[in-house]
Amino acid sequence: MIDLESLKFDEKGLIPAIVVDAESKKVLTLAYMNRESLEISIREGRTCFYSRSRQELWRKGETSGNVQHIVSITADCDRDALTVEVVKEGPACHLGTDSCFSNPVFRSDLPEPFSLEGLMTLLQGRKTEKKEGSYTTYLFEKGIDKILKKVGEETTEVIVAGKGGDKRETIYEIADLAYHVMVLMVEMGISLEDIHQELASRHVIDHKVKQEKMV
Repeated sequence: MIDLESLKFDEKGLIPAIVVDAESKKVLTLAYMNRESLEISIREGRTCFYSRSRQELWRKGETSGNVQHIVSITADCDRDALTVEVVKEGPACHLGTDSCFSNPVFRSDLPEPFSLEGLMTLLQGRKTEKKEGSYTTYLFEKGIDKILKKVGEETTEVIVAGKGGDKRETIYEIADLAYHVMVLMVEMGISLEDIHQELASRHVIDHKVKQEKMV
């Protein structure tokens, strides 16, 4: 851990703080901290910034309830900027959006990297706006029984591939299963965040069990 004395605040006593979602790694906002707000953030475990317009400290979520719980604070190589990873409660932007960065300036022709969030958005679109000839749309039109049948079939395929010891085939079948499970999630209104929170709660429980066993 570096000493706060080594950080380089600007001539106004401020340092930029790039706030990042600890789970998705999405940039949420750019704010500023002075020495006092940084110390408060570390002490309270919640983001506290310095408002350049109001010339005062402000704790994120103090009035809106959209608190940001700090996971880590890291300085850059020159120690004149910070990234603050947080677990947020509610929108990060005062406009009510998830992130303050929502106004595209430029987009190249390069394909966007694959993500489960992107796939989930696509599946949700197939449910609300039916696309003719789409297999996903076909599943939604057939309903829950068809979707569950496909989940069962793909589960069997994973078992067969795994039992056969074929790694490449198993990867292929797991991908098929994951897709159909996500279709089921959309059909039932289950989000990736719901699953993430469930797994996170189990992780905490497992961690405590391990500690108790060690004791």
